[in-house]
Amino acid sequence: MMKRLSILIAAALLLTACQTMTPEERRIADGNTCASYGFRRGTDAFATCLQRIELDRRAESRAFRYQNDMMMWGWDRPVIVSRPVIVQAR
Repeated sequence: MMKRLSILIAAALLLTACQTMTPEERRIADGNTCASYGFRRGTDAFATCLQRIELDRRAESRAFRYQNDMMMWGWDRPVIVSRPVIVQAR
């Protein structure tokens, strides 16, 4: 009984750790990050800070996808192209 309960608790912890942020939560976190850098809300500098954070996030996502594609398809290894030549006797 205790073993089943501990497995259930461990599974619940794993599932809660995989939770992603909603866009609203991400926007609030980005705003707090820019505010911690010293930018004041409502200014052009604050908007630029938010934009740069979003652009960095998108670039990171593209780089991650590109790296995974390379590993999945084997593009990170050298490619050897061979063309067999068939010689027939006359």
